[in-house]
Amino acid sequence: MNAMLQIATEEWRLWKRSRLALASGIIFLSLLSFTALVTADQILSERHTRQATQAAAEETFRAQPDRHPHRMVHYGHYVFRTPPPMAALDPGLLPVTGSQVFLEGHRQNSPMINAADADTGLGGLPPWTPALCYQLFAPLLLIVLGYGAVVRERETRTLATLLSQGVTGTELILGKFVALVGVSGLLLVPALLIGAGAAGESGNFAALTALLLSYFCYLAFWCAIIVFASAVFERRSAALNTMLAAWLVSTLAIPSLGVGLGSALFTAPGKIQLDLAMQAEILAAGDGHNVNDPAFVQLRAELLEQYGVDDVAQLPVNIRGVVSERSEAAQTEILNRYASRRLAQEQANAQAILRFGWLSPAVALSFASRTLAGTDLLTHHRFQEAAEELRFDFVQGLNRLHIEALDYKTDIERNRGVEASRRARVSAENWALLDDFDFESVPFAERLSAAGLPLIMLAAWLVLGLGLLARAGSRLTV
Repeated sequence: MNAMLQIATEEWRLWKRSRLALASGIIFLSLLSFTALVTADQILSERHTRQATQAAAEETFRAQPDRHPHRMVHYGHYVFRTPPPMAALDPGLLPVTGSQVFLEGHRQNSPMINAADADTGLGGLPPWTPALCYQLFAPLLLIVLGYGAVVRERETRTLATLLSQGVTGTELILGKFVALVGVSGLLLVPALLIGAGAAGESGNFAALTALLLSYFCYLAFWCAIIVFASAVFERRSAALNTMLAAWLVSTLAIPSLGVGLGSALFTAPGKIQLDLAMQAEILAAGDGHNVNDPAFVQLRAELLEQYGVDDVAQLPVNIRGVVSERSEAAQTEILNRYASRRLAQEQANAQAILRFGWLSPAVALSFASRTLAGTDLLTHHRFQEAAEELRFDFVQGLNRLHIEALDYKTDIERNRGVEASRRARVSAENWALLDDFDFESVPFAERLSAAGLPLIMLAAWLVLGLGLLARAGSRLTV
């Protein structure tokens, strides 16, 4: 153990004197600091802006004057998704999945992407974030530091001296590995500081801990594989070229291949085709604006029988509102069915891409990072579901007003002049039925469960790296 620590200490001293190591570290930390400040400022600004805009949208809806209830159904309402605290580390899919939805009757609108979100400012490349720095550039820094850790001893002929003095191959390999892992730990300090500041707002330190552990596992794998390559090659150039090739394949080629093949294997039916089929079902369910639609003949008969009257004008409820309520429920069931099919297709596509995590630890880490940070596809789907739940509740609340607060005769005569139109309105006090929208990220326990497979992949990669390291230590020779 003392020999291993001494070797690690000597390695640190060597890196401290190395201009290449110093320059590489400065470049990486400068890049990380810049991206962290920009990302944190952007996320904080978006949180405040969207919270303020959400409050303003709710106030605007409730401040509408007396209106006909169905006018408010089509007036609609906006909801906004506030970025979770951990988005300061990994914004994940937030820039490409939309952050606001317009809610209105008879429709499920897709989340809209702000123009500012869509502009990466990098010519179409993904925006630089702390997560991207750790996933792409931290392994590159470790390669620069560690590619010659063992092979250097062989080239300078000090390996034979070390082994002859009683230092075992395993102790030498582990000493180099510990030194490189120590660098990985230092590299994660900025992530700890960024995450602690973000998590302090919500007390979500469990998510931060899991996030940092996943990144440490990823970097530890790279440390193991770098020292392994340094031990098995005879020359530093061969070790460096091999590790650079491994970095290119693992962090760039395989993730791109995974996205391309995953999308190709799980092709969904065309949007126009699905929209036509959905609209056909909606038309068959009946037009909620027309009480004489054949789809509502049975409903009319049931109401007349229930209240023992001969004409809809004699009903104690407004049949127009009843038809609107029934139609909205039927249409929402159809819309939800097609939406569920679409969301399931997106999840299947994501799972297909995740399988490439068995070929690249970078893929596994990106999935684990987004899931733990609450910026993944699961959270996006929850936002859509929460928005739809609010939409249905407030639309049906307005339909209930239409049923109970507005007389049928007054309703059908509302277009016969200004005074008739005024009588067909309900009090603005009723707009308070709109609930506040305060979307929260998926609970940490559920996020951790969802991240289970990518975390298992990362653990498997680390075990593989340590296994190769142990093998190289047991077979190390001059």
